[in-house]
Order: sequence, then C-alpha cells, then structure tokens
Amino acid sequence: MQKPSIPKGTRDFLPHEVVKRDYIFKIIKETFIKYGYKGIHTPVMELLSTLTGKYGEEGDKLLFKVLNNGDYLAKADHDALSAKDSNKLTSSISKRGLRYDLTVPFARYVVQHQHEISLPFKRYAIAPVWRADRPQKGRYQEFYQCDVDFVGTDSLMCEAELVTIIDEVFARLGINVTIMVNHRKVLQGITDVCGLSDDFMTWTIAIDKLDKIGAEKVISDLVGRGLDQAAVEKSLALIQMTSLDDLSSALASSPIGITGIEELRTFHAYLDPVGHKQEIRFNGTLARGLNYYTGCIFEVKANDAQMGSILGGGRYDDLTGVFGLKGVSGVGISFGAERIYDIMEELELWPIEELQSAKAIILAMDEDAHRYAFAQASLMRRAGIAIDIYPDVAKFKKQIKYAHQGGYPYAVIIGGDELEKGVVTVKDMKQGTQTEQTTQALIAMWS
Repeated sequence: MQKPSIPKGTRDFLPHEVVKRDYIFKIIKETFIKYGYKGIHTPVMELLSTLTGKYGEEGDKLLFKVLNNGDYLAKADHDALSAKDSNKLTSSISKRGLRYDLTVPFARYVVQHQHEISLPFKRYAIAPVWRADRPQKGRYQEFYQCDVDFVGTDSLMCEAELVTIIDEVFARLGINVTIMVNHRKVLQGITDVCGLSDDFMTWTIAIDKLDKIGAEKVISDLVGRGLDQAAVEKSLALIQMTSLDDLSSALASSPIGITGIEELRTFHAYLDPVGHKQEIRFNGTLARGLNYYTGCIFEVKANDAQMGSILGGGRYDDLTGVFGLKGVSGVGISFGAERIYDIMEELELWPIEELQSAKAIILAMDEDAHRYAFAQASLMRRAGIAIDIYPDVAKFKKQIKYAHQGGYPYAVIIGGDELEKGVVTVKDMKQGTQTEQTTQALIAMWS
C-alpha cells in the first residue's frame, strides 16, 4: 500500500491553520482595498516564454516547467536528448511553467488587457506561486504572495503610498518591522564611480547575498567572476554609507546616481509628513537581485524574530516593454504570507477571538431536541451568527468533548427541560458557567 505523501516544499493546512492564514489575508486585502486597489486573477501557469529571462540567471533555474500534453517526447529535440542537454531539450518538451511570482504575469496582463483597463491602474492579487528552491525554514516551493502594484505613472507618490500600506498592515498584524529602502539608480551610480558599470547585474546579484554569506565571500565570488578586487572593495565601502548627503558627495560624478538620490528625497518628501509607526531606514546594501527593478526598492524584516525578508518590491520602469508595450512604468510590493504566518505563530500574535470560525455549537440530547436545535441554528444563522450543530444524537460526554476539541467559545445545550421551558442552556466553555437564555436573547447578545 502506498504511503500518502506530498511533494517536498509543499504543505497541507489544518483547519486552525487555515483560519489563521485567512486572518492574514483579510488584513492585507482590507488595506489594499482601502487604498483603492482592485483585485485581479491570472492563471497558475504561464507560457515559459513569458517567464524566462525576467528573474535573472538564478531565478530562471528555479522555474517549475510543465511537460507538454500527450507524448511529449514525440516532438522532442532528439539531438539534445542524446547529448543530455537539458537546457536545449526543455524548449521542445515544455511550453508552460508555474508562475514564479505575481509581477511578471501582471505585466503580461496589463499588455494583453490594455484596452480594457484604464491607466494608471492599481491592482492587488493574493495567490500561490512556485519556485524550485531548496526547502528550509521560511522557504517553501509553493507559497502565497500578496501583491499590490501601481502602473502607468512615474509619480514617487506611489512609492510613498506603498510604504504607508506596509506600515499599516504590519501595525495591524502586531509585527514590529524595519522597512528598508534603497534605489537601483544609486547602485548604478556606485558601479559607475567604481568602474563596474559593465558588470552591474553580476554585481547586484552578488550584493543581494551580502547578509547571507558576508562581505568576504561576496568579494571572492565577484573577483572569481573577473571583477577587479580593489573596485569591488570600494563598492562595498560605498554601500555601507547610511547618509544620503554623504552618498551624494561620493556619487557626484555619476548623473544616474544623483538622480537616484534625488528620487529618494522626493519619496521622503511625500512620506515623512504623514508619519509612520514602523522604522523606515535607508539601506545601501539592499540590491533586490531581480533584473526588472529600476528605481526605489524595498525590503522588510521583522525586528523580534529570526526570519529573512517578509516583503520585497520596487519600481520597474519598463517591465511591460518585453511584451510590446513600451513606456509603462510601475511599482509594486509583495508580502510573504508564509513567513508572516511563521512569525505570528512564533510570537503568539493571533487575536484569538477573531479567529473563531463559529460562535458556538448546539448539542441536542434527544431526537426532538435535535430537530428543534436545527431550527434554532437556522434562526441564528439568518441573523448573521456563525453557529455549528453536532450532527448526531450522541451521549452528552461525547458531544461536550467534541465541543472542547473544536475550540468553540460556547456550547448551546438543548434537552427535554429546555424544550419545555422554551429556552436553551448556554455553557461558557472557558469559564465553565451556564445560563438559560431564549434564542432571541442569544441573537441580541451575539449579533
């Protein structure tokens, strides 16, 4: 007999976990909608041609490919198959892949539906994505992202609005975070003054690993790729600067670097007067290694838990350009729901009362009481009260045990005495106290 199992990097969720996850999604979605963003959906699969080349060399390796339907080897590149050339073979046996993120599919969506939407366009999406990454704590192969994007405008107000959303969401969830901000043009300015402009993507991909592997290994990696060691060391010194004024002086000879600094100042001119609850910090080491970022970039880390980034994002000036629509700038952020969940679990931040799926469960002592209980449950549900009913007439001990295990705040007990009096007995499952109430009184109390 086959032992039941699931693919590595994926998970089943028990009911108590789903309730908690839904709470996170609810807070995030409510905030998105409050700021005027509209929900969209895209397929879980995209054409590989849509996905490939958008995430850098490292990202392309993590794409899940879907085999063509039917006899996929019939049209395979047999030379590539014989040579065991997997890269060349893939294009002949797989035309589709699971989406790696929600941003590239959104860029494709904007181009494909450009005559059905109005620019500027504000969208949100909450959905699973897939990456063939090595599973570890806080990192899965299937996970949810909660994305919000603003496309069709260059205004740096958008960046300020997104950071305000970040600030509000984490404040509502009760997580203390640091919101780190940098700018890709500032990074380009650093490579300019260090003589590394031709190796910008190689440099940013390496810098993005700085907090994981340390400066020594980053330098070794870049030198091993042919970059000048003195130039690399100078660049690492520059990204450690924390003052925009100091960095402005260091990048004076780089027009693009100065542009990045000025855009960061404009961003702060919008954001700073409105105030914020979370710490917002300029971080010159923040690189965001994906190819498509061109402006402000963001990353968020929790202050009270050992966890990697729980949000990332930034501006992309021409992501739609690869799909034929030039000049449509956008900016977006993505909340990492899985890591947010793990942090809330670790820090015990769940609002228990809000996570109750049902206010109470009705327990009936005999057949007549059970039919009456069904009618009372219907009355309460019509009044908007979430209530459950035990499906069988079983021994009271069995039913009350089920109520305890289910975590119901109250048990509504109906037997012969209750039927005769026209009341129900309400047991507080936490306190152990009992009172008699009419159904209408309960509706008034719980509505």
